[in-house]
Amino acid sequence: MNMANTVLHGPALAEFIRGAIALETTGSGGILPHRLPAWALAQCRDPQLAMAESQPSGVRLVFQTEATTLELVTLPTKRIYPGMPARPDGVVDLLVDGRLAAQASAPAGRQVRMDFAGGSTVIDPGHPQRLRFDGLADRLKTIELWLPHDETTELLALHADAPLQPDPEPARRRWLHHGSSISHGSNASHPSGTWPAVAARLAGVDLVNLGFGGNALLDPFTARTMRDAPADVISVKIGINLVNRDLMRLRAFGPAVHGFLDTIREGHPRASLLVISPLLCPIHETTPGPTAFDPASLAAGKLNFQAAGKPDEIAQGKLTLESIRAQLRDIVAQRARADERIHYLDGTLLYGPEDSERLPLPDGLHPDAAAQGLIGERFAALAFADGPFRKAM
Repeated sequence: MNMANTVLHGPALAEFIRGAIALETTGSGGILPHRLPAWALAQCRDPQLAMAESQPSGVRLVFQTEATTLELVTLPTKRIYPGMPARPDGVVDLLVDGRLAAQASAPAGRQVRMDFAGGSTVIDPGHPQRLRFDGLADRLKTIELWLPHDETTELLALHADAPLQPDPEPARRRWLHHGSSISHGSNASHPSGTWPAVAARLAGVDLVNLGFGGNALLDPFTARTMRDAPADVISVKIGINLVNRDLMRLRAFGPAVHGFLDTIREGHPRASLLVISPLLCPIHETTPGPTAFDPASLAAGKLNFQAAGKPDEIAQGKLTLESIRAQLRDIVAQRARADERIHYLDGTLLYGPEDSERLPLPDGLHPDAAAQGLIGERFAALAFADGPFRKAM
């Protein structure tokens, strides 16, 4: 089969990319999707943020073609933690006319070996990987290639045995979302299975997912990024990372939330804005942070989390998930007196006590793949079908 009919390299793929905030042309001639702009990253040198925003959760290539074979050339970045179980390879989902049709993973690539104990990082530059999809229907169809939500992926080329063209479907409403690792897709088994991706598919909207593992921290640069990004409806899930990092006390929390929302409103004064409080997380419901690794689990080669704070520290202003929910509910109620398009959603309606019994958090902090799907289905119903994002008839 002649795979040379269409070959698009690096920057030529830009017109097909959705869900990214910025695109970086790399030294190898590839293109690297980012979910924060360069100016924002320059304001925070946190390596965890840099890693999280470069992982293309919600980013996908969308086009129409009659091709029966596609080959995506990428350079993924694999994270290796000595002494810990190997992380699964990132997955690329191929959807045909909105339905999952195939998946592929790159078994190698760039390797970043991170030593928790010694604090060292060793990088192996690796080699490009080819992901092939064949046997596709011989007709005009819409293809979506969802990039791995948890694996930085440089796009080098796309080969096809027929021409590609942008999807001519009229623009859908754009949903801009910000949240923590749960929104990023932690423990989801594939990129179109993260809860925001599930909700977006059910609601028929165009997703831009600014869920950053460990970094939903009310950062002003994230608010400014959201202010400047096109959006029709906007949601922010606030709370768990502030407790994880023990980053903020009650006195600072309220004004910081107001400031974050004020900034978003500067760019989107009339968009529906939904504030989501934390999902249920038993270790931090009434116990403050920080969150720590469970040493017994680490010794056994497993990753589990525990609360390192103490309940009596609440009197000193330390935050818990219960106190954050109460604060967010009051803040939204106060703002709603002058802003009819701001709304509040209790996160325990997405994942609550009964769900914790049936689908417990496997590491004490993050929902599993089944719970990710459940959260997405519930959000589609509560926010889009019957809630504040419901499209006016």
